[in-house]
Amino acid sequence: MEINVLIDDGFEGCPETRWLRSVAEKVLVSQDIESAAELGLVIVGQEKIRQLNRDYLGEDRPTDVLSFGMLPEPFARDISPFVVPPDGFHHLGEVIIAYPQAVIQAAEHWHSTKKEIAILIIHGVLHLLGYDHDKPEPEREMRARETEILSHVDIERELV
Repeated sequence: MEINVLIDDGFEGCPETRWLRSVAEKVLVSQDIESAAELGLVIVGQEKIRQLNRDYLGEDRPTDVLSFGMLPEPFARDISPFVVPPDGFHHLGEVIIAYPQAVIQAAEHWHSTKKEIAILIIHGVLHLLGYDHDKPEPEREMRARETEILSHVDIERELV
């Protein structure tokens, strides 16, 4: 399993790269995604996420998390029929998190920024795997998976 983490300059308070990677890995493992999966996890500021939201989704405002999937839509929830690229990895896509927005939302929800970032990673990776919240039933299913996965994330532990 390959999880590439990129943190833009200026986010010294952001959790450690290995911890971020471990949260994304927990989502993949919980969904029975085999070890030949690859995704990117990017931590950015408000302006960068606003630009991406505007350019790709037509929303000229900052947001907390964006997911840009690379799996063909019919196969998103069932990776097995997807043809493996020459490098042997299933390239799932990228999850982009706005660190300043995570700080704001953590304060609003009365929990740590680290917990908020874990929630956003879980949410974003589930989107890459085909989950959505556009209708009541898929939203219930997605929220239930998020809650279940979050219960297995050690929010307080830092990996060294």
